[in-house]
This record gives sequence, C-alpha cells and structure tokens, in this order.
Amino acid sequence: MCRLLLLRGLPGSGKSTIAKSLGGSIEADDFMVNDLGEYEFNVRKLDYAHKSCLEMTKMCMSRRQELIVVSNTFTTEGEMQPYFDLAYQNEYQINTLIVENRHGSTSVHDVPEEKMKQMAKRFSIIL
Repeated sequence: MCRLLLLRGLPGSGKSTIAKSLGGSIEADDFMVNDLGEYEFNVRKLDYAHKSCLEMTKMCMSRRQELIVVSNTFTTEGEMQPYFDLAYQNEYQINTLIVENRHGSTSVHDVPEEKMKQMAKRFSIIL
C-alpha cells in the first residue's frame, strides 16, 4: 500500500533532517527560494507555497509514488485536512509524525521567538 507521511513540528525541530534521511520531502520552504537559489521567507508567498505543496503531493499520488513525505509545521488539524482528504481519495495510508526539538536546535530560518510561541500554542494533538 502507498503511504503519505506528514512530518509536523515547530521550526528547528528537525523535520527537514528527518525528511532527508527518508529520501527527501515536499516542503513549503522549497517555494520560498529567491532568484539566487537562497531561502528567503516572504509572507506574501506563504499561501502559494502551501498550495504548491498540496499540488505536488497530488501529482506524486497520481503517479502512485509508494512513499510521499510532506514536511511542514502543520500546527493544526485543519492544516493537515487537505492532505488527509487527498490520501483518502487516492487510497493512501496516512501517518503523522510529530518532531520535537529535544536537541536544543534553533530554526535555520530565524523565526522570531514571539512567532514560535504563537505556533506552539496553536499546535494540536489528537489523542
């Protein structure tokens, strides 16, 4: 059976590192690259970046890719729901993995502390 793995966690938790060890992933950060090929956060591109992640996931599913890894913060269930819907429609098994920062790392994207606190408050877990 084909699988969709959503890696979720706050910036700096290690999502991208884990994704690389799994062979790579689709990330909103991939769509925040400037003309020089460098990461550059732009809030105006955020909606585009997340829509592009979902479209890329859809394309991978249409090709029946066995494992699709999507690595984003996914702080709420609502942020994951479009992926769940897509997985159900395409008969993909869904797994989510919460990545915690227990190694003292900081975000390579210089996310402000206040924004990190807001994201942490929003983070939801289903029991």
